[in-house]
Amino acid sequence: MGEFRLIRLGEQIRGEISKMLLSGQIKDPRVSSFLSINRVDVSADLGYAKVYVSSFMQDKSVEKGVKGLQSAAGYIQSTIGKKLTIRQFPKLTFVVDSSIKDGFEMVQKLNEIEKEDAEKARIAAESGYIPSDAE
Repeated sequence: MGEFRLIRLGEQIRGEISKMLLSGQIKDPRVSSFLSINRVDVSADLGYAKVYVSSFMQDKSVEKGVKGLQSAAGYIQSTIGKKLTIRQFPKLTFVVDSSIKDGFEMVQKLNEIEKEDAEKARIAAESGYIPSDAE
């Protein structure tokens, strides 16, 4: 199967799982509607698909949600398999993905550094200090 088709299939699976999360079709109490499906990587032979899950909730809550999704994987596979017309539906494996949370924290740190630099520049301007190019 071509790489483009694998990517497209991954996007379809991601969309279907997201719909199931939002509509509350997954009845496991560990699974929250605040979970987000970032991406789905489908293997070339369509045997497996890795589903990356993240959220802004606490890490333990996300891990519990991923365990809940993993226990409901059979139900999710059969439900989506009926909607998509493919010969073989991949076995789903759910993985915690902290990239969104890490990116958000990085942006916050950069904003803090920017505020500190602006404060230093304001103090330097008030005191009449002119920094040289060597600093």
